[in-house]
Amino acid sequence: MNREEAYSLLKKHLKTKNLIKHSLAVEAVMQRLARHFGEDEEKWGLAGLLHDIDYDRTKDDPGRHSLEGAELLAEQGLPGDVVYAVKVHNEAHGLPRKTLMDKALYSIDPLTGLIVAAALIKPEKKLSAIDVDFLKKKFGEKSFARGANREIIAACSEMGLELDEFLGLGLEAMQGINKEMGL
Repeated sequence: MNREEAYSLLKKHLKTKNLIKHSLAVEAVMQRLARHFGEDEEKWGLAGLLHDIDYDRTKDDPGRHSLEGAELLAEQGLPGDVVYAVKVHNEAHGLPRKTLMDKALYSIDPLTGLIVAAALIKPEKKLSAIDVDFLKKKFGEKSFARGANREIIAACSEMGLELDEFLGLGLEAMQGINKEMGL
């Protein structure tokens, strides 16, 4: 499946604009981390783009989220490692994160929410208005962007990344798609 086909599939299953933007953000950061680690950017991007494909159907049943998505992606013929990364990004299942791609998707998912929230509290409401120091400060404020699970973001250490570096790579990737993000 190429990126265009994946995006069409995503839009068929996800109708919420903010969820589509979230998927684009996760795709961009996954591609940036793939480049950082010398991995397959296209494959990692597909995992990021499609990771929440089942969310509209499963939002009221978190125990089903990512299982239905993984099933759908397997039926569509996506590679097994992409399907598994999508399945394990939901911590509710308690499945082991085996590969670098699994670990990246797991930590990137909440990171994008933290970055968006940080941009939105700036008067400019732009990704260009924030930097790593600002993100790190907001990361330390537990009452800020409560949905962005700090423990999961900090699991970037499983990939051998320091928090500052992870925040920087994520911010850089999202700034690169600021127009698509509307930020």
